[in-house]
Amino acid sequence: MAAVVNLSSIAPSQRMCLKPMAGPAIGSLTIKRTCKFVRQNRADAKPHSIYVKRKAEINLSNIRGLFPIMAARGISTFSSGSLSPSDTINDFYKCINEKNLKQLGHYISSECYIEECSFSTPLQGKKVIMNFFEELTAAMGNNIKFSIQHVCEGGDQLTAAANWHMEWKDKQIPFTRGCSFFEYSKEGEKLIIKKAQIVIESPIKPGHLVLSLLKAVTSLFDGFPRATEWFLKSPHIVFQCIWRIYRMMFAPIIEGYIGLWNIAIRLLSYVYNILLYISNMFFK
Repeated sequence: MAAVVNLSSIAPSQRMCLKPMAGPAIGSLTIKRTCKFVRQNRADAKPHSIYVKRKAEINLSNIRGLFPIMAARGISTFSSGSLSPSDTINDFYKCINEKNLKQLGHYISSECYIEECSFSTPLQGKKVIMNFFEELTAAMGNNIKFSIQHVCEGGDQLTAAANWHMEWKDKQIPFTRGCSFFEYSKEGEKLIIKKAQIVIESPIKPGHLVLSLLKAVTSLFDGFPRATEWFLKSPHIVFQCIWRIYRMMFAPIIEGYIGLWNIAIRLLSYVYNILLYISNMFFK
């Protein structure tokens, strides 16, 4: 949605009608000076209006990067020419909604790098990223769409961000809010995505527990600074070790427990079906 601002350069001149007083010389002199003053104001107004107009355009261009650009729904250009960062985001998500993977690939650079917070490792390379979007569009089905709420552009015209949520038949789905940050590179006249970070709302809402956990982690980090530095440099190694310990020691117990619950649920379903069949025989 584009906002057009019209600034009036100068107020319209007001004409002065002076009735000549008694004495022809004084009356004619007053009228002549007044007309000359009005003509002079009109002549000075033109360069002044040009100056005000140029100054307003400069101010608008400087402010543009500071205010969010409202994303227009249902509008897509799919233009091969140059697009602004906000237009690129709108077309990017429209391609996902319409499952237009061929057009979507035009917005992905060959060395694109996406950090999706739902995954433990980032997605890197156009082939890997396109496989991800192919799986995403297949999982969305025919009724789930992305709905963009706001788009903000950076002042360098090579960065942008958008917050969004997912909808099923125009109804918002809970726990599907997210925010995406994009960095672009120029390929000829168009912008392509070279890096993105996607943050998705967590369905778990721990509330004040997060602050207590943060306090505990802070105390742990401050108490063991060397171990903390090693952990922060290579956290994936620690998580891999924890995952291996879980798979060796706890996974068999948990999986067996889940298996017992599955058997119990199946038995209950069989009993329910038998009772339902008997009730239908005797209470017809």
